Amino acid sequence: MALDPLATLADLAALGLAVDDDETTIAQRYLAVASAAVREAAGSPISETTSTVVVEGEADQRLRLPGSPIRTVDAVAIDGVTATDWRLRSDRLWRFAGWTATSGPSEVEVTYTHGLPTVPDDIIDLVCRLVAGAMASYRAADDGASLGTQVITSERIGDYAVTFGGDGLATDMELPAYLRDRLAARFGGGSGLVRSR
Repeated sequence: MALDPLATLADLAALGLAVDDDETTIAQRYLAVASAAVREAAGSPISETTSTVVVEGEADQRLRLPGSPIRTVDAVAIDGVTATDWRLRSDRLWRFAGWTATSGPSEVEVTYTHGLPTVPDDIIDLVCRLVAGAMASYRAADDGASLGTQVITSERIGDYAVTFGGDGLATDMELPAYLRDRLAARFGGGSGLVRSR
């Protein structure tokens, strides 16, 4: 199941970006793409959802789950066998016996609800800003040339000249490394296979 975008058309309007009726479909597409980019950088769905993950169990008593904060855990299975001798503590599953089998690491499948019930304002703002850049490119009358990110590196007025240079980004939807790092640190990064349902 696809997650709803982290921001809406109403959020765009609240920040001053008017979307015409004939632009609604493209704006909604950009909201979905920008939300996916932010979630990928965060390593978390950010908004509340229920997921099933398969992670490798180790000898440690604590098992980290991706996508904090963890709200509730519905089911845990170790190598296909239902486990009930665990507790949820500090966004991790705790189990006295640890998470390995006698033969080594185990496969732990967990179904749980995680993420935030309300998307933070700064995340909504980030998604809207990504969409605003994409909408500006979309609205440019240049036969689609501005759909790739272009940065003006120099400009001269007398006998007009302009020089464009790349900033390492291919589109308006790519996040710079510092922002990706910040999102990963804030939301705990992510590892393992996540299947939302």
